[in-house]
Order: sequence, then C-alpha cells, then structure tokens
Amino acid sequence: MLRMMDRSRFGPWALVTGASSGIGAEFARQIAASHINVAILARRQSALDTLGAELSRDFQVEHRVIVADLSEEGLIAELGESTRDLDIGLVISNAGSANPGRFTSKDPKELVMTLRLSALAHAELALHFGRRLTERGSGGMLFVGAMGADTGAPYMAHDGGAKAYVQSLGLALHEEWKPRGVYVTVVPPGPTDTPVLARFGFDPATMPIKPLKVDQVVREGLNALSANRPIVIPGRMNRIMRHVLPASLTRSMLAKMFEKIPSIAKPSSLPEVQ
Repeated sequence: MLRMMDRSRFGPWALVTGASSGIGAEFARQIAASHINVAILARRQSALDTLGAELSRDFQVEHRVIVADLSEEGLIAELGESTRDLDIGLVISNAGSANPGRFTSKDPKELVMTLRLSALAHAELALHFGRRLTERGSGGMLFVGAMGADTGAPYMAHDGGAKAYVQSLGLALHEEWKPRGVYVTVVPPGPTDTPVLARFGFDPATMPIKPLKVDQVVREGLNALSANRPIVIPGRMNRIMRHVLPASLTRSMLAKMFEKIPSIAKPSSLPEVQ
C-alpha cells in the first residue's frame, strides 16, 4: 500500500525525468496523488502534455512540461534555468537507455550516448539539485537503476555498467546527505511490464521471471524513500532470488534469456573498427 508522501519534506514540487511512459510516468502519478506538484521531463512533448493534463485533472496539482534530451551535453544548465522558480523537494532520476546486443556489435557513438544518458545525467542532476536540496535542509532524491547491473548483465554489458555506476552513486550520496536532512534511495527494478519488454521482443506471459507491474515498482520505491532506506529491490521474489542465487548463475540465466532476442541470436555484421 502506498503511504501518502510528506509534502512538507518532499514538496511542493517534484521533478521526474523519463516521465513520458512506463516507470517515470507512474512515478509522476503516485507523487501527484500525494498533492505534490510535478515537473515532468522527457523528449516527447505530446506524451508529456497528455500526462500533465491527466495529473492536474485527477489530483488537482500544478504541472510543468519540460521537453529535453538528457543525453545532450549542456542540458543540465538549461534544466536549471527552467526550474529556477520552483521549490523542488524531490527528484526522481529515471533517465536511461535499454539497448540489448552483443558488445562487439556496438557503434562507438552509442557507447558515448549511453554513458551520458544512463550515468553522467544522473550525476549532473545530483550535483545541481543536490546543492539545492542540501541547502534547503530537506527533500529527497531517488535513482532508478537496474537489478543485477552491479554483478554483470550479458548482452547489456555497457547499459548495465552505466546503471551499476548509478547504484554506487546513490548509495554513497545516501550517507553523504543524511546529516543534511536529504533522503536518498536507489531502486533497481527487475523485469517490469513496460513498453521496453516489447522492444526487446519479450512476451510477459512466457518470460521465465514474471515481470512486475509498474505501480508496484513505484510504490515500493516511494515507500522506501519515505523511510530513507538506501536501496530497495522491488518484488519479494526478486529480493529472494537476489539473496539466494549466486551472481554467476544469474548472469547465465540472463544470457540465455537475451540470446532468444532475434537480433542477438542472428547478429548482423560487425561495425568496422576505425
């Protein structure tokens, strides 16, 4: 059950990145349900406009749409300007990419983009808004990582490596900011029923691990943040598997699952090395 978030601590405004769909959009909904205004950021304006109107209608909150690509250099300065007038007490750092494939088939440009979006953008958000939150003396920041990223994810080697950075960053900041009154939680979801699964070519009904519903992932994350827990893996079964299964077995299971994706099962020709 979702507890109402403390508006005096986490309000009056929250910023949610990657908010156009899936986990990000659900974070915006559940935060707005606690009567906290939301600034929603993503690349697709039409999706953000639709979500913002829904939030204002259903929860009587204010919203602000910010159309931006966090993989672009210098974007954080622009974001700072567009939120300067907002008293932001909560930041949901949910940006990331999901591009499964053989590492040797990756384009070098993709490696750079992934690191900017899935690692550096989180650090830049933490630096900018962390200064504001610690000066404020209250608030919270939640980082969305990926379950298993810290132990290696075959066919997601680079993406997983970036998410492992996010987990390490968040755990460190949890301790650094605790004396300053700022809560920090890392949420590394396992398989979740979002549009990403379809892009991977997975059918939730036939997956060996049943994906969690988005509302459960977000609910457990926000509850953990409200209790200032450093990390929570959503889903009881995911937590049990994380505790019981050796990392080597988890990597083997992930490899077998991803090897069923057509683009991985039948790799295209390798890019030319410059």
